[in-house]
Amino acid sequence: MNFVFLSPNFPENYYMFCQGLKNNGITTLGIGDAPYEQLRPELKTALTEYYKVSSLENYDEVVRAMGYFTFKYGKIDWLESNNEYWILRDAKLRTDFNVTTGVRNDVVDLIKYKSKMKACYAAAGVPTARCHLCTTMEEDLKFIAEVEYPVIVKPDNGVGAAATYKLKNDDDLKNFYETKPADVPYLMEEFVNGTIVSYDGICDSNRKPIFETSHYFPDPIMDIVLDVKEVFYWSEREIPEDLKDAGRRTIAAFPTQNRFFHCEFFRLNEDKKGLGKKGDIVGLEVNMRPPGGYTPDMMNFANNINVYQIWADMVAFDKSEYDRNRPYHCVYVGRRDGRNYIHTMPEIVSMYSNNIRMQERLPEVLSGAMGNDTVLAVFETKEQVFDFVKTVLATH
Repeated sequence: MNFVFLSPNFPENYYMFCQGLKNNGITTLGIGDAPYEQLRPELKTALTEYYKVSSLENYDEVVRAMGYFTFKYGKIDWLESNNEYWILRDAKLRTDFNVTTGVRNDVVDLIKYKSKMKACYAAAGVPTARCHLCTTMEEDLKFIAEVEYPVIVKPDNGVGAAATYKLKNDDDLKNFYETKPADVPYLMEEFVNGTIVSYDGICDSNRKPIFETSHYFPDPIMDIVLDVKEVFYWSEREIPEDLKDAGRRTIAAFPTQNRFFHCEFFRLNEDKKGLGKKGDIVGLEVNMRPPGGYTPDMMNFANNINVYQIWADMVAFDKSEYDRNRPYHCVYVGRRDGRNYIHTMPEIVSMYSNNIRMQERLPEVLSGAMGNDTVLAVFETKEQVFDFVKTVLATH
């Protein structure tokens, strides 16, 4: 089997996907814009061959790389980046080179554009917030008259909470139109008072989950970025049955075969007309790639597994055998510079040495959403998770 991995060096932890492919005897071919000598040794070892382009944005160069690999190794069976940014590029390359094992041009819009996701949610029987594609202030005000302020505006084709805003009044709406990029289509949605919960995992060729888990986000990333809040979230040892049901129906309705998935839902904090009662599940958006940051590592730590290998097993065998026990919750906590914390990070590491699995300082490009100093730890109970979060974030 010939597998082309687009941008195998970024994010940095993606070298482990390539390791999993190599473990399964797959010819793993990389295309990236980093010089070969800058690749980490583990990635060099995992790749059969690497083709450097000056820019992955240059489609002609990437096509030449694909042509070279096809000439040398034969037909390409798989192509993937596992990266939200390259989803449209992946689909076009699969279409142009007749790679049938992933999403192609005919359906990629359903997983890339937030406005078009609504139809799949409807097919799954999962309610979603009312929405409206922003065109003019006059049309927006008509929509707002139906749903009332506040409303959420975000790029229709966007990654995470980037350039997402909550508009509370007409002045906010006017400022939005004065500052938004003219060439970026925006989606406006009614505000939903809910807590974000995720349904994450890996699908086989029949859109059935080979692996599934869930994470709980007490604060939306949008609020964390805009208000410069500290961030923490954790994995659930048991997926709530209503979330599992909504998640499975969702991945069955979307073109999610042979993919990692990250589906976000609201659990309503209050009754919402047209959506449901307090506690009900409401669809937010789908991301057909691994969740960002260290979440894949959290999956590993919480379950004593290797999700990178499980994904590679899906590629090679359409299944994976692993320990299905869920021994821990894994919690992520990100602290902010400039806060007067009671405990230093070395003190935290010493206090919880049996629980901590990772502690790192994040680069500036990631710190806005994820914090400056981060720590991942595992615990058997949610009470222990909460005590840990309180200790790490306690200030004078």
